[in-house]
Amino acid sequence: MRILLFRLLFMRILFAVLVLLTLFIPVKANVMESPNGLLTLKTEGDTLSLFYKNLPVTKIIPEGLITEKGISNVILDNPEFSGNIKEEYEMITGKKRFCSNEACEYIFRKVDSLKNQADLIVRLYNDGLAFRYRLCGNKNEKIFEEKTSYLIPEGTSRWIMKWRDSYEEFFPKTLTGKDSLNSHWAYPVLTEPTPGVFALISEAGIEKGHAASSLTNKNDPEIYQITFPDTAITGKGEYLTPWRVVIAGDLSTLVESTLITDVSRPSVLKDTDWINPGSVSWIYWAYNHGSSDYDIICRYVDMAEELDLPYMLIDAEWDEMGKDKTVEDAVNYSLGKGIKPMIWYNSTTGWIDGAPGPKYRLNDPDAREQEFDWCENLGIAGVKIDFFSGDSQPTMDYYIDLLESAARHHLLVNFHGATLPRGWQRTYPHLMTTEAVYGAEWYNNKPDLTKRASSHNATLPFTRNIVGSMDYTPCTFSDSQHPHITSKAHELALTVLFESGLQHLADRPESYLSQPEQVKIFLGSLPTVWDETHLIDGYPGEYAVLARRNGNKWYIAGINGTDHPIPLKLKIPSGIQEGKAELFLDEPLNNDWLIKNYNLSELPEKIECMPRGGFVLTLAF
Repeated sequence: MRILLFRLLFMRILFAVLVLLTLFIPVKANVMESPNGLLTLKTEGDTLSLFYKNLPVTKIIPEGLITEKGISNVILDNPEFSGNIKEEYEMITGKKRFCSNEACEYIFRKVDSLKNQADLIVRLYNDGLAFRYRLCGNKNEKIFEEKTSYLIPEGTSRWIMKWRDSYEEFFPKTLTGKDSLNSHWAYPVLTEPTPGVFALISEAGIEKGHAASSLTNKNDPEIYQITFPDTAITGKGEYLTPWRVVIAGDLSTLVESTLITDVSRPSVLKDTDWINPGSVSWIYWAYNHGSSDYDIICRYVDMAEELDLPYMLIDAEWDEMGKDKTVEDAVNYSLGKGIKPMIWYNSTTGWIDGAPGPKYRLNDPDAREQEFDWCENLGIAGVKIDFFSGDSQPTMDYYIDLLESAARHHLLVNFHGATLPRGWQRTYPHLMTTEAVYGAEWYNNKPDLTKRASSHNATLPFTRNIVGSMDYTPCTFSDSQHPHITSKAHELALTVLFESGLQHLADRPESYLSQPEQVKIFLGSLPTVWDETHLIDGYPGEYAVLARRNGNKWYIAGINGTDHPIPLKLKIPSGIQEGKAELFLDEPLNNDWLIKNYNLSELPEKIECMPRGGFVLTLAF
């Protein structure tokens, strides 16, 4: 009897101990994987933790949306596997023509007692993570805030830009989120959480009814919360937020990624035969003024003709043209030379008072249709629309209205003083490029770019240009209001390093036309459409070497972002056995050209690059 009682007591104690032990054993986290298994996403309490090759990338805290009904959040437990995403599509602009993506989709779901349903849709692609919220049964419900945050610990290397409505700022490298003068940050944000592992945070899939977001960390320097510009957004029916995107991997993965367009809506255009990217002669940079002077316009038309550029842009102030000339005269002169003209408009939503015109021609839908009809009938090929007013829901709707109207009249579009690209180039393939960058025109405005340009230029391929075409207006050999100290080969390399469906050449006609014949031929034959893009080597702010292919010709360009000489790797794409190469280099003694021709077998493995210098190699195979 005593033995039996002892056994019962022992079993009870053992059971109690086991119960206590289970309280200290962590619950196994839900683990989700990308198709290739390199990216994993784990749920850890209220946090999603992203890993690349088992190395930490970022932590995301998705606390849901604050709506009129309260907080619409989800429980990060037992995600439902929704299926595999597999897609192929073709782009007209961008870093590659034929895009292919694959993802595993998961859904976290919550249904409350009133049967209101909130979902967090998560997609793990081979090159990153995309997620967004879905509210079901929404009936014109106001959405006040999104409580999603990214954790970027102090000490993490980051390249991050202060938010401006024009997205024109630098991406300085820093190890801290503490800034006594600023707590408002713009996309994209580049981080290096582990040496050699990078993450680029942005968003995509902006549609009508959306506002574009940004990040703020005013409450905690390590917590960057998604922030709306509007006090409230009105959701209608089933409401989907834009995609929140984290491109993750090594630098090659980021630079070559098409994730921003992968998650964006497919093209809404059935006929795209009229969409032709190309290079453009541009008047503003050299004269710090618009296009009110007919004679100067004609000089840029003549330059476009001599260099064999397809387009010329008639910039601001064309409605004030003097000397008994009109914009119609300028358009006819351009068309008579075989050059397709483009024309500038003020969006009349941002900078209005004191800004150049023409103004108030695009805001009213009926007036806009008449204006674009006039452009189409006159033979104008595209419109540059400038000075937008932030990221609000009405402004996003206005962008889309402009794109839809321009498409009806077969007009290419270039947005300036505008928001960051968020995938519209797939949905509206006549959107050729967007500024949203601290570009060469800032040589006109402040002296800052002179000393910072080389490092800034070596940062942009890893930040801004990853998310979409970028109208930096590269390749100026002379000086504008403030000098540049980058070399000639550095400037030429920017036309390849910086992807843009319209590549605006902004220097004076006499500057381009005085260059060696090989340089002029290069500029006249420069493609702005790429079949593929590869990163050869680089590190943000220090140097960048990219290879881009158009048809049977490779363009390899590199720049030195530092103030001291460095060797840059020259790697020929695999599979190329023979071909003719032309190499544009700096002659360091007098900052002039050194142009050489090679057979493929003769090419050097490295280019000794002078401070703030560069090179371009063209290879026909």
